Amino acid sequence: MQESNQVTPLRSNLSNKRTLTRIAIQEDPDLRHKLVHALQTTLDVQTLLDIFIKYLNQQLPIGGLSYRHPTRGIHLSLGQDNRHHCDYRLITPRDDLGEIRFNRAKRFSEAEMARIESLLGTLIHPLRNALQYHDALKAALHDALTGTGNRVAMDTAIRRELQLAERYQQPLSLMMVDLDYFKQINDRYGHAVGDEVLHEVAQTIMQVARATDMTFRYGGEEFMVVLSNTDVRGAEIIAERVREAIVLLDIQQGDHCLKVTASLGLAQWQPKMSAKALFEQADKALYRAKHQGRNRVATNDNASAVMGA
Repeated sequence: MQESNQVTPLRSNLSNKRTLTRIAIQEDPDLRHKLVHALQTTLDVQTLLDIFIKYLNQQLPIGGLSYRHPTRGIHLSLGQDNRHHCDYRLITPRDDLGEIRFNRAKRFSEAEMARIESLLGTLIHPLRNALQYHDALKAALHDALTGTGNRVAMDTAIRRELQLAERYQQPLSLMMVDLDYFKQINDRYGHAVGDEVLHEVAQTIMQVARATDMTFRYGGEEFMVVLSNTDVRGAEIIAERVREAIVLLDIQQGDHCLKVTASLGLAQWQPKMSAKALFEQADKALYRAKHQGRNRVATNDNASAVMGA
């Protein structure tokens, strides 16, 4: 029995509500066939959406695409954000597949939205398969102690984000977070307390960071946050919020609270820069933050002094 899939309009253009109607459209059957085939070549959600917007742009101009699935923690953005947009919720009888937004500088016509809605039907089953794969992969790429992604997940994400930054000419920054004097915590309170500190700090980073930011445990007491579509100035703002939130943590141990601080290093990707070079720049910035007194944020070209070092 065939499933009845839904492509439900949420908002269009400047948040004008509309009802899905049948509009006669002219489609290129060859393009549709190629799109269906191309969507079957990947199980990665971001790559899938990248393929979809590429083919959609052959039918009508699209400035950017964003996709969100809050319960799965997926928030993706391709291309540039623009004033005019149309939004859709993707549903099958078994699954809520999230929400997708298309945007551009010019208002969408009814015929153009009908064409988008028609092509969205080809995305339903590949997207569901990709989300199921995402769930399985997340379990395998998950750091059980901290709730962040692990080192393997980080390497995969970095490679993907570098490709997207290069393709769309978008900024990309890395934030390296290292707990200050963590060895002393382990030596004084034991590894169980050290594990609790790591968990609390990781949760704090993820709560303060934006939904689109990706947090990974880099190793030991170090965390890496991938800040897509963010230059180093924007990264500094986020990093300072993270640093301040860690300072405010109260980790109860017996009759007193354990206080921790962290040093943070930032680096912004430059065209043609390799993942290794980007890591090295972030690591140099972290070293600068440590060398200049800890509990501070530094970039690969300057450092921001803060109180509490």
